[in-house]
Amino acid sequence: MQRIHKLFALYLLGLACFIGLVGWAEHAGLSRQWIGPIFLFVPVMMYATIGVWGRTADSEEYYVAGRRIPPIYNGMATAADWMSAASFLSLSGALYLQGFAGTSQQPGGLAYLLGWTGGFVLVALLIAPQLRALNLYTLPDFFQLRYGGRWPRVIAALAAVMCSFSYVVAQIYAVGLIASRLTGVQFEIGIMLGLGGVLVCSFLGGMRAITWTQVAQYVMILLAFLIPVSWLAYQRLGSPVAVAVYTQELGKIAEYEKTLLSDPAERDVELVYLQRGMVYESRLRNIPVALEAERERLRELVHQLRISNADLSQVLAAGRELAALPQDEATAREQWTAAMHENYARAQPLGGMPQHTVPYAVIPGVAEAAQVQEDVSRRNFLALMFCLMLGTAGLPHLLTRYYTLPTPAAARRSVAWTLFFVVLLYTSAPALAALVKLQVMQTLVGSHFDALPTWIAQWTRVDGSLLSIEDVNGDGIVQWGEIRLGADLIMLATPELGGLPFVVSGLVAAGGLAAALSTADGLLLTISNALVRDLYLVERGKSVTPQQRVILSKFTLLMVALAAAAVASVRSSGILVLVSASFSIAASAFVPAMLLGLYWKGATRQGAVWGMLAGLGITLYYMVANTSPARAAGWQSAPPSHLWWGIQPTLAAVFGVPVGVLVIWGVSCLTRRKTGAAMASTERQP
Repeated sequence: MQRIHKLFALYLLGLACFIGLVGWAEHAGLSRQWIGPIFLFVPVMMYATIGVWGRTADSEEYYVAGRRIPPIYNGMATAADWMSAASFLSLSGALYLQGFAGTSQQPGGLAYLLGWTGGFVLVALLIAPQLRALNLYTLPDFFQLRYGGRWPRVIAALAAVMCSFSYVVAQIYAVGLIASRLTGVQFEIGIMLGLGGVLVCSFLGGMRAITWTQVAQYVMILLAFLIPVSWLAYQRLGSPVAVAVYTQELGKIAEYEKTLLSDPAERDVELVYLQRGMVYESRLRNIPVALEAERERLRELVHQLRISNADLSQVLAAGRELAALPQDEATAREQWTAAMHENYARAQPLGGMPQHTVPYAVIPGVAEAAQVQEDVSRRNFLALMFCLMLGTAGLPHLLTRYYTLPTPAAARRSVAWTLFFVVLLYTSAPALAALVKLQVMQTLVGSHFDALPTWIAQWTRVDGSLLSIEDVNGDGIVQWGEIRLGADLIMLATPELGGLPFVVSGLVAAGGLAAALSTADGLLLTISNALVRDLYLVERGKSVTPQQRVILSKFTLLMVALAAAAVASVRSSGILVLVSASFSIAASAFVPAMLLGLYWKGATRQGAVWGMLAGLGITLYYMVANTSPARAAGWQSAPPSHLWWGIQPTLAAVFGVPVGVLVIWGVSCLTRRKTGAAMASTERQP
């Protein structure tokens, strides 16, 4: 234990020296083009060194780190495993865009704070000590041990792969985003650079190496989150304790909102977006005709620009617009529907973002509609909390962390440490969101387009969906409605938005990278273990040595990582969307059968099998049926009529979990009576 403390102290000292040295180098004139790659490669090399040091071929070490991790360090590792890209990058962004309560389409950032932290209370009280006492290796092990037979374990393993894969895709997407920003390379190349760091940490040493790299990564995450928010709070309010002072700025935000709501220039911007939304709506009435007309218009435009010797940039822009036109009716419907909803949303006051005042409530009919939207928002808020709490209690990569502790009592203490380390960051997220929002209102809004800072153009080149500023009304002045900031960008752009040294930007990016890498490590190990240990070896009945099992798990991990990188390169969804979906899958697939199996002796194998299938099935159906391809195929009508009580698709566990509980209870009662009747009939026979 003393040796571990000494190594940890040396790491803290080395990290502090590294940050101080880079800060001094920037002050001395080191180019930003060097600082970014330094903050990418040096931390990854540190994690890789720990991964190589922790390499092992022993199955006990590879799967559960020898069951000898001290509770405080396992608490750090679990917090890092938990502090995924969603928490580090998107949580403050969700609070910024959705407010505390949110809207009917956005459940609200505060629900993430309450749901995630509340989930750890369930883990500490009901799950972690009980699972640790069973001396298992994976979560599907529990379902086979408790219920017997092959199907509970098979279903649990498949569900573990499903929820973990969607989660790991979100992490690798974040890795590509950060790596491309730090080095300037393409997004896809950034994914491969970060993927190398993931594999070095997890490939060689399994849980043993992952645990100690996650301890190191948590320290990086903590510093990267607290330093910018403390710096901003000190700049604005004279105190680095942002949590204690940021509420003073909420009144200023409300005043700025009132000013923006009465600004004629903002009304002009909203009108332009409204007209754009109406154009897309008219196209959707007859898609084939509109598609052909738009294609002909762009062809004519390119032709006219060429024969008139127009500027090359104009010709290229028109050509890109023509090339980006949808190629078929289904694609056009999906793209134009999304564009219509986005433009209509941005046509709302303050770009559709929540506000402290409710304008136009005196107009007849608007108050009633606002009440309906408020009810839907409240339902989604509660549903999100429900899914996150139960999803936390069912995530396989999180529960597996408590197998690494020496005793059940140590598991309970480790959960307490985890909650402490998580709260250190979560209490600062609302402060960061408020400070950034005020900073945008005071520095960007009202500035001239020809005087925008260079970092805006740099982020726009990385991903235009994360940041775009367009002079919609043509006045040359930036309006609030003309700024589009993605939730995944708020944290990464905070240092540049606040005018902090670039070394802080590098540190924030390194923290986001650490958050994504730490979670990706645990997820990849969970997927490979489920595929190899819980499916292939058990189902095939292979008789292999523990060393061969570890080697097979390592190569499976490599294949899964490459597959996740390929999916992440598509950039199909935001990080929070993917993460919320994985929580719903984990909650509906695992939690009912796991809790009833732990605390109700009457739960039977048949009940568990049918309950897991029913809960998971209803969850997947609600998610898939509400995707754009499914609606295009005619599965559902146009939104929002297909939503059940207005609940968003990613929150489908609010239906899946109750269904799973009822099915397990009903089938268990039925099968117990049949089993008891059969036994009684057998006993009566002579």
